[in-house]
Amino acid sequence: MEILSNYPLKNLNTFGIAACAKEYVSVTSVEELKLVLKENQGKKLFILGGGSNMLLTQDIDALVIHINLKGIEVVAENNGTAQVKAMAGENWHGFVQYCINHNYGGVENLSLIPGNVGTTPIQNIGAYGTEIKDTMIQCEALHIATQELRTFTNAECEFAYRESIFKSELKGQYIIVSVTFDLTIANHKINTAYGDITAQLAAKGITSPTIKDVSEAVTAIRQSKLPDPKELGNSGSFFKNPIIPKAQYEALHEKFPDMPHYVVSETQVKVPAGWLIEQSGFKGSRFGNAGVHARQALVIVNYGNATGQELVNLSKKIQQTVFENYGIAIEAEVNIV
Repeated sequence: MEILSNYPLKNLNTFGIAACAKEYVSVTSVEELKLVLKENQGKKLFILGGGSNMLLTQDIDALVIHINLKGIEVVAENNGTAQVKAMAGENWHGFVQYCINHNYGGVENLSLIPGNVGTTPIQNIGAYGTEIKDTMIQCEALHIATQELRTFTNAECEFAYRESIFKSELKGQYIIVSVTFDLTIANHKINTAYGDITAQLAAKGITSPTIKDVSEAVTAIRQSKLPDPKELGNSGSFFKNPIIPKAQYEALHEKFPDMPHYVVSETQVKVPAGWLIEQSGFKGSRFGNAGVHARQALVIVNYGNATGQELVNLSKKIQQTVFENYGIAIEAEVNIV
């Protein structure tokens, strides 16, 4: 465990932004993490996971601690479910594939989401009708200041849409080191409510899908819409889907009858940000090395040597145009550093 100086981060962020860390260290165990925190008290710290939900706009003038804790284990099996614990540094899609291969159901709809296990509760990642909160039992997190390990239950995480206590009240105070999920062994709850999944399965002639079928369908859909970060720098969905008052949606729907929506509650409606961006003319557009992906308007991409600031400028232009057109403010899902 060596602290390195002026360490390049280009290969450690999915946007492929050229930036350096003032200092960098990779930790592979909870004990190593405790030691680094104890020996570097008072230093400015930056916690790095899979690098998939951040946009670097500058060099990191801090000690970057790269969380590389590995390991997956089944901690209990009972009543048709398995409690599966994954360490924070495990690749998320790799963990989903582990679950599929062992017939553990519940996370198949979250296939091919970039990033590592440890950051999934922070964002309460979700896709195709499933979120982390639906299967997570608990997570273990290390308090940065005291190096004390604490277990957070699902309820204590205070999950909401792309939100958790780790993004609000406890932001910057804890490092998640492991996450435990409650997954089905039999009688899986297959979720094919989203039309894209239904269409993908129908195209293959599958009428009674397994969790593997669902995972493969979701993977195929995402691959058809989203660029591979290894080939084209991106962070998946850049914006959150905005939730607006039902009355506002109804007024907009009269003017824009094709506007899609999802009912959130009796008083709130979710509008797809991708639709708003596409209708505003940004899908497939390019501004130098920054652009919006041709197949998915939610994805901002780095076509080569874009700086983080160029991508931020594009995101602000999109936000401004969408607000001017629809009166809806869309928020970035990606953390801008």
